[in-house]
Amino acid sequence: MRQISNFVYCDDFIADLRYETRLMANPYYDYPYLIIENFLSAEACAEIAAYTSEKSEGERALVKHSQLGVIVPELEEDIRKTAIHQLPEALLEGYNLSFAYHQKQIEDYFKVALTTATEVQALEYTNGGFYIKHADDSNELVNSEGETVGFTQVAPARKITTVLFATTHRDEEGEGMHFSGGELRFNYLSGADGVPVCIRPKAGDMVIFPSNPVYSHEVLPVTGGYRLTLVQWHDAIIS
Repeated sequence: MRQISNFVYCDDFIADLRYETRLMANPYYDYPYLIIENFLSAEACAEIAAYTSEKSEGERALVKHSQLGVIVPELEEDIRKTAIHQLPEALLEGYNLSFAYHQKQIEDYFKVALTTATEVQALEYTNGGFYIKHADDSNELVNSEGETVGFTQVAPARKITTVLFATTHRDEEGEGMHFSGGELRFNYLSGADGVPVCIRPKAGDMVIFPSNPVYSHEVLPVTGGYRLTLVQWHDAIIS
């Protein structure tokens, strides 16, 4: 393992691997990702979750593949089982204001200048929903034995990933907009004990990390409740 921040280590394989965008956080930080607590209020999160669960008809999320240089999205629920909702502007107003307020903090943390971004996607995971290991800017290359041997970049405009949790993780099911299971796990990042980093957030927390293969991650299967995140991918000038 290779130490990449005060409290987090990276798998040697991924640290030595060649990939197109080698963006990393400052190694003297406590963590190589950034968590902004209370990015959005509990009330605003509850309003968004109520909209997606009661009023919006989500679409099944697709998986992007590169075929002969062309990006082709396909429905593959053995890889990803989630639904995408588009939010009305009225529900995004508070999110956009908060993002503008925190943008400099994000840019300073990763030493980038954010430029363009995708539209906000509200990603819904209900009981049994999941997303297997993936990098946000690349497709994983696997050999005949199922071993990862590299990555090929398919979304070069994704430099920074932001994930806002609109519902709260709990170890056990409870009333309200909560979920059990569904942890965000970074597959190549761990503590000194070798245990993979798992994020168990509360509603209103935003997790920010580079979109490259070092930060490959998965959503573990949801075992109960309602997991809702607001996700964007941001292009950036890397200083």
